[in-house]
Amino acid sequence: MLVAAAVCPCPPLLVPDIASGAAPELGAARAACTDAVGLLAAARPDRLVVVGPEPAGGAESYLTYPEGTRGSFRGFGVGLDVRLGREKAADADVQRELPPSLAVAAWLLERTGWSDAPIEGLGVGEPLGPERCIDIGRDIAARAERVALLVMGDASACRSLKAPGYLDERAEPFDAAVARALRAADVAALEALDVGLARQLKASGRAPWQVLAGAAEGAGLAGALLYEDAPYGVGYVVAAWS
Repeated sequence: MLVAAAVCPCPPLLVPDIASGAAPELGAARAACTDAVGLLAAARPDRLVVVGPEPAGGAESYLTYPEGTRGSFRGFGVGLDVRLGREKAADADVQRELPPSLAVAAWLLERTGWSDAPIEGLGVGEPLGPERCIDIGRDIAARAERVALLVMGDASACRSLKAPGYLDERAEPFDAAVARALRAADVAALEALDVGLARQLKASGRAPWQVLAGAAEGAGLAGALLYEDAPYGVGYVVAAWS
């Protein structure tokens, strides 16, 4: 059963080594993420599942990453490596690296010293439909008596003229609706997110949020919004459910 969830944005710029001189600009978002992960630890879960956007994921597929899977930010010009949870004896058999979203999650967990429960990663592709995402979430919630989720994903990337997706007047209302749903732990609202609109607005969090919605069905969790802003024209939201 799902006992807690943290929702965080996943820009590599959260990592100060990558942001460099601009690191203070995301200081508040970084601090909110740290608080959200801390609330996960307080829930004393038996298992933590980290869910994030998967660039390699297809329409009907998702990719799993066992504990110990490594990731890197070398593609962003920084010689920084991370690992998802504890190192495992079978690490040598793990051929696939973490996608950027899960690498950011691994960095957050390392930064907060996570050692409270075993971890596994799940990358979900943008084309994955709501029904499949919700089913995946239900399956995750049934894996242990006390499951926690760390859900990575950004809101729209169209909040300003300089945003990656340019300015779209639909972006701010979309992000506001997501923030309301996360604040209220409104499972139905997340399940009803418009896939087409999310795609047009380049909202990478849509599929991960709908996995969360499936996992949270019947759990009776309460939500809190810890951060909401759109630096660089991209919507970033941090929330905690418990």
